[in-house]
Amino acid sequence: MDNRREVREFLTTRRARITPDQVGLPVGSGRRVPGLRRSEVATIAGLSVEYYARLERGQIAGASAGVLDALARALQLDDTERAHLLDLARAADGIPTSGRPRRRAAGKPASRPSLQWALESIRDAVAFVRDPHQNLLATNSLGRAFYSPVIGEGGRMPNLARFQFLDPASRDFYPDWELFAGMCVGIMRTEAGRDPHDRGLQDLVGELSTRSEVFRRLWSAHDVRTHGTGTKRFNHPVVGELTLAYEELAITAEPGLVLMVYTAEPGSPSAERLQMLASWAADTPSPTATTDTPIPNNEKETHADHP
Repeated sequence: MDNRREVREFLTTRRARITPDQVGLPVGSGRRVPGLRRSEVATIAGLSVEYYARLERGQIAGASAGVLDALARALQLDDTERAHLLDLARAADGIPTSGRPRRRAAGKPASRPSLQWALESIRDAVAFVRDPHQNLLATNSLGRAFYSPVIGEGGRMPNLARFQFLDPASRDFYPDWELFAGMCVGIMRTEAGRDPHDRGLQDLVGELSTRSEVFRRLWSAHDVRTHGTGTKRFNHPVVGELTLAYEELAITAEPGLVLMVYTAEPGSPSAERLQMLASWAADTPSPTATTDTPIPNNEKETHADHP
């Protein structure tokens, strides 16, 4: 990824979305740019117009924490966007990854059984492990039944971004497809900012950009987000519509991996359907799941700040 281009386009898109009235400026009739002018952002941030213009050209290396904070306030960045700006500045300064150790490429490490045991101990909720590339690495039994439209008959663990943008079945599985698409790209954008040298993620972005016009459009918007918590709707071919709350939990032993847990409100129709899905899974033989990206074994792989 070209860091200067990423900085330039991120700042430009953030500036374009803020209207003058949002910052208490008069709305004139002769404005030629969407959003704020460079000079207006500079004034709000307390920077010279020349210095802000340099930043927006991508020359962010060496910018102080105070300058970045002032810029984040002027552009009304939320917490995720502010963290993304700091990640871009760290990358420009040659500091890799915002506090996350990067892994050396060490072949295919063995799966860690204890993590799979932990997943299987979660019986009344969908639980799965996902990596920064949107690879579904492992699930519990209910998760395999839940993601059966995604996993398919072969049992191979899929890439959720490829399913989202390249598989027509995703539009049936995700009733709010456009919302899911924006979330997926925003999460990938955030990960790309955290580790701009992640070749696997770069290759995935290149593939999806080539094959999906929607992905290209969303990627060019430079919107970022974290998953965290919320509610999603799904349309499962076996039990129908499910409204599930989700929580994202970091796996501290494996930087970059997250544990996602989907639960239904107790006593709700979705809870009943989730139980029906669990019963269906118990009665339906499933193929042995395989994966090209096994869960890392922390005892066999070391971490380092540089590849």
